[in-house]
Amino acid sequence: MRHAVIAATGLYTPPHTLTNAELVATFNAYVERFNARNAEAIAAGEIEALPPSSEPFIEKASGIKSRYVIDKSGLIDPDVMRPVIPERSNEEISVLAEIAVAAARQAIEAWGKPVSEIGAVICAASNMQRAYPAMAIEVQQALGIDGFAFDMNVACSSATFGIKTAADYIATGSAKAVLMVNPEITSGHLNFCDRDSHFIFGDVATAVIVEAEEDATPGQGWDIIGTRLKTVFSNNIRNNFGFLNRAAPEGASAKDKLFVQEGRKVFREVVPMVSEMIVDHASDLGLDPTALKRMWLHQANINMNDMIGRKVLGRDPSPEENVIILDEYANTSSAGSIIAFHKANDGFAAGEMGLICSFGAGYSAGTVFVRKR
Repeated sequence: MRHAVIAATGLYTPPHTLTNAELVATFNAYVERFNARNAEAIAAGEIEALPPSSEPFIEKASGIKSRYVIDKSGLIDPDVMRPVIPERSNEEISVLAEIAVAAARQAIEAWGKPVSEIGAVICAASNMQRAYPAMAIEVQQALGIDGFAFDMNVACSSATFGIKTAADYIATGSAKAVLMVNPEITSGHLNFCDRDSHFIFGDVATAVIVEAEEDATPGQGWDIIGTRLKTVFSNNIRNNFGFLNRAAPEGASAKDKLFVQEGRKVFREVVPMVSEMIVDHASDLGLDPTALKRMWLHQANINMNDMIGRKVLGRDPSPEENVIILDEYANTSSAGSIIAFHKANDGFAAGEMGLICSFGAGYSAGTVFVRKR
């Protein structure tokens, strides 16, 4: 059985930054208009007045200070409150594929090998732009890659599930190298009129190249020591949009066609599940989890990441041990742990260990233990 190596990564960051201050100003303008428009019904107790948002509320709840977005114009307009992304013709590359290709090109350049070495492409993300043809096949075509390609969606855990799948293809000889991309335009499925979640997500794309150990450049990349996946059904994070309800009605009945969650329940249930999964997986691999040099966790919110870090390491982790990119990128779903890994994997000596970990809707969780080559 061939062992797999994470050989290179890439990152595409959109050009537009949206700060908490801008987001709050837009949301509060919407709230003022809503409450004024419904003043009589609010006074009669028929509906509840909407409360305003604030920068301190957002940062305390999430640790997020800013995010990158594909479109900013619609997100700072209280009459729109959604990204404005023009539909493209079938002859143009789709937006999701375009940002995936940008991240992939960076990874391929860092890898330093021709795309003819890649035998498979996996597009692993929370929300695909369309049902078919697969986004992965469009990315494959744009990059001139032979072989096969397919999409997969395990929400925020899509990247670790994708790495596991890529490593399995390497082990069985199905491909010499696999490109996995995680394009996330999560601003498109966020309800910017909801105070409890209007600040959560940002847009981004990441890419990971996994190849066989014997083909990897000596001293380059990370040996994949072990991968583990877990799913447990839960309705606490959900998005009901799909082709059976594409003509979703306006108003309250349409809210579940966007991202919805029971945040406190998610925290109480996911944190112990993920912490135990990490510790158990490390034990089965003969590793001491408290000796991990660095953790690149899914960037859900600062409180979840801090708690998981403490449970795994048995102490308060330092910023170098538990990488946080939430303040700049916000929650980017499947891409979050890969952004953290891409931006903060320096300072490792050969043989030192780290952990890429994801968790999210499903519930789903994935652990990928890596060792610097």
